[in-house]
Amino acid sequence: MAKTKTGSIESYKLKNGETRYRFKVYIGLDPLTGKELRTTRSKFKTKKEAELALARLKLEIANGEYKKIQAETYQEVYDLWIKVYEKTVEESTFVKTIGIFRNHILPAMGAYKIDKINVDICQRHVDEWMEKLVNGDKTKSYASLVIRFAIKRGYTQSNPFDLVDLPRQRKKSSHKRETENFYTKEQLRHFLYFAVQYPNYKLYAFFRLLAYSGMRKGEALALTWQDINFKENEISINKAVGQGKSQKLYIKSTKTGSDRTIKMDEATMTVLKEWKKKQQQAYIMLGYNTLNKNQLVFSNTKNDLIQPTKTNDWLKSIIKKHNLPAISTHGFRHTHCSLLFEAGAKIKEVQDRLGHSDVKTTMDIYAHVTATAKEDAIQKFEHYINI
Repeated sequence: MAKTKTGSIESYKLKNGETRYRFKVYIGLDPLTGKELRTTRSKFKTKKEAELALARLKLEIANGEYKKIQAETYQEVYDLWIKVYEKTVEESTFVKTIGIFRNHILPAMGAYKIDKINVDICQRHVDEWMEKLVNGDKTKSYASLVIRFAIKRGYTQSNPFDLVDLPRQRKKSSHKRETENFYTKEQLRHFLYFAVQYPNYKLYAFFRLLAYSGMRKGEALALTWQDINFKENEISINKAVGQGKSQKLYIKSTKTGSDRTIKMDEATMTVLKEWKKKQQQAYIMLGYNTLNKNQLVFSNTKNDLIQPTKTNDWLKSIIKKHNLPAISTHGFRHTHCSLLFEAGAKIKEVQDRLGHSDVKTTMDIYAHVTATAKEDAIQKFEHYINI
């Protein structure tokens, strides 16, 4: 495609099929490099609108009144910031971040002039995010990063997000869902009883491992057999499955960036041994040798990484068939944490086992312990007081 001629107006199509107009114009020489500078203006709905903007800009340049601003709008600052941000985080984190901006932040703030954004504007949008989103406070934090970047580049002077007041309570709270996103001891027994009867033994091994280890779904899906020490009943958790651009899966570091080794019970290790034998038998029929050292513990029919969302389908198939309480795959991690507390484990022990970088995360789950644990606590208190 030929380059746009400087000073000429051209049309282009948006993804939705609508027509827009843009132009590029020469604005002088860069005093630092001596190279020619040009600026582009786009998103004009009509050619006439673009012609008027071009005429005004040429007049400003001719009169020496034009002052190039690299980024005028929130969207333009974001476009600069996201290129820098991409180099600082995991690819999976980057993909999640651009999703938050695309779906929530840019539609609300993209068109604003960066130096005109004030605390009232920010407060209004934060209130909206807190109202409709589970992680509205996190959305606010992401939106604030772009303003901070703008301050560093001299596009604005202060960050109005720093002055925003977070609502004390969201009208649509996810508290009920969070507190119910785990199984009690008896519920877990029922689930595993039915899971072991499932034709594909891999499903039982997977959910048994999650429930008895507390590892994250992505960590379990990244495990290789060399990470499992059957002699010492230990599992090394040193990587996770990430989802990058175009939903491509890849191996990344754990969520906290640190490795950990956990002890396992003999029964679960026996289940894993059994699955290793069944895997070898099943996959040799598919033409794959599962005896190599980098063999995944859990792989798809092409002996490659499993799409993390696939585990939700596994879980729903078991829950629906046997009319069990609904939890998410991540709920097995909460289940393990909750049952550890019921068994008398200390907060630091649970934090280390689950790989929480912040004890607050462990404490948040501790606050969601089962009714049985709460009942046990008062019984222990009554027995201790014994008045």
